[in-house]
Amino acid sequence: MKTQRPEQELTWSWGHRPRSALDRVKAMAPPPPLPLTPSTPLLHGEFGSYPARGPRFALTLTPQALHIQRLRPKPEARPRGGLVLLAEVSGCCTLRSRSPSDSAAYFCIYTYPRGRRGGRRRAARTFRADGAATYEENRAEAQRWATALTCLLRGLPLPGDGEITPDLLPRPPRLLLLVNPFGGRGLAWQWCKNHVLPMISEAGLSFNLIQTERHNHARELVQGLSLSEWDGIVTVSGDGLLYEVLNGLLERPDWEEAVKTPVGILPCGSGNALAGAVNQHGGFEPALGIDLLLNCSLLLCRGGSHPLDLLSVTLASGSRCFSFLSVAWGFVSDVDIQSERFRALGSARFTLGTVLGLATLHTYRGRLSYLPATVEPASPAPAHGLPRAKSELTLAPGPAPPVAHSPLHRSVSDLPLPLPQPALTSPGSPEPLPILSLNGGGPELAGDWGGAGDAPLSPDPLLPSPPGSPKAAQLSPITEGASEMPASSGLPPPTPDARVAISAGGPPDHLLPPLGAPLPPGWVTMEGDFVLILAISPSHLGADLVAAPHARFDDGLVHLCWVRGGISRAALLRLFLAMERGSHFSLGCPQLGYAAARAFRLEPLTPRGVLTVDGEQVEYGPLQAQVHPGLGTLLTGPSGCPGREP
Repeated sequence: MKTQRPEQELTWSWGHRPRSALDRVKAMAPPPPLPLTPSTPLLHGEFGSYPARGPRFALTLTPQALHIQRLRPKPEARPRGGLVLLAEVSGCCTLRSRSPSDSAAYFCIYTYPRGRRGGRRRAARTFRADGAATYEENRAEAQRWATALTCLLRGLPLPGDGEITPDLLPRPPRLLLLVNPFGGRGLAWQWCKNHVLPMISEAGLSFNLIQTERHNHARELVQGLSLSEWDGIVTVSGDGLLYEVLNGLLERPDWEEAVKTPVGILPCGSGNALAGAVNQHGGFEPALGIDLLLNCSLLLCRGGSHPLDLLSVTLASGSRCFSFLSVAWGFVSDVDIQSERFRALGSARFTLGTVLGLATLHTYRGRLSYLPATVEPASPAPAHGLPRAKSELTLAPGPAPPVAHSPLHRSVSDLPLPLPQPALTSPGSPEPLPILSLNGGGPELAGDWGGAGDAPLSPDPLLPSPPGSPKAAQLSPITEGASEMPASSGLPPPTPDARVAISAGGPPDHLLPPLGAPLPPGWVTMEGDFVLILAISPSHLGADLVAAPHARFDDGLVHLCWVRGGISRAALLRLFLAMERGSHFSLGCPQLGYAAARAFRLEPLTPRGVLTVDGEQVEYGPLQAQVHPGLGTLLTGPSGCPGREP
């Protein structure tokens, strides 16, 4: 069995533990593309199957796939299921038989291929390493394959001398999972338990899970974390929980370091806009529901991060919050807030809200000013230009690409962390999860590897922590003692129309004068009647709504879209239907406008209305915002490329 040396080694690792948040960001940058062709063989060998009476296979591992060919009893001319794309693999493990007389070792991979109807289904493939006379030799071979596959999944370099051992792997990455159990029609906890936790355990990621219990719970919790002990914070909910996390990080005294902590999102809410953008960035086809969750979970298992632009929003009262998604006024914010009463419908509430909003379509008078971007977005103009007044110096985007409570209450962990026992038994909390061991040794052993008449398999400790790595029991991620922040946040009391959390820290807005002061030269101002005004940072307004198809996580721009008064209900509906494909700018709608900006000011002139920041209602009145390029870090997984999807 031979190992070929790659022309260029990767230097990126999911599990590398940097000394600071800034180092952590650099270490988690997406890996450069492999210089090898997809068909370049890295490992090749012959394996048996489990049960032992099954066929034998020739396995070939390449940078993008595992090729499986049946050798006996009869070679297949056209192998079925003979190609396992690494983009569909969550992780792997080694196993051993519970029969003392079995000298073979076993290598198992976990995959999530698409079915005939497009949905993903979990599958485990187990292969028998039995080419040597002793278990130790067979175990070393199974470990070699499992280590090589894990290195490819995590973007780690493979040595050129053929010595592939588990020592190549750093300690498992540590993630803090924050789950809103009420998200997604109350299904978030069930989805997390049934799909997310098994997958990240298969990937060998260590985690501590906390269920949030109230509004702003996550924001309070992250203010007291010892962030150096975590490789990332992942929210398992809709967009609202990530909003709390980011603003909580920016309220810390050490916000400059804290905000660089990688954050991720696994969609289990009704609004999953950022997850839709992550899914597109990963090269997957548009997806909703469980399929979107599985896609984003696969990307999280692969590791990799991307700089994330954040928008600082100054409200009429002078308070400030930070947005990763959007600022909306008019039709979009009306639908978002008024559909809250239909939250039990999940994402369908937005469809119902849109229908009701069209039936009672409103027009709002206001003034929009913005500082145009100095660099145009790198995309072609749409087929049909957008008519504009001379004062509206806008750039048309291109079409869519093809495609005082304790901070810890409910917690589940796969690490022996010193957690207070009440955390696992608080009244009303769901039943605690079973302990999930690393490298796939979970509670599904019998279903995956049991065979009639065969000795069952048990997990083999494939990937031990490297020498010198800190012990899990030494961690103290969350305690009941004093936090790193004062107990009082100094926030103003909430008001009925200001539900959003306000952030006191963060960088200064050097592009913005005080709210109400005259704007400096170079700004463009327009006033009139609007049906909606939307300022969006990523590409997606919803999991299936591509509002700014050419936007990137770190393009340094806020994308302004507006619809002027005078549009018919039918035309507005056509815009939103086309937005599902990101083709709304190609309709040639005269009321639709667009501008790429670095900062903007919105002044509603209508006495009543609704303003939202990342889907959360804020105080009504004038506001202004500025982009802070790359201020945050988003866990995105590797970027997509042609051929990822079968």
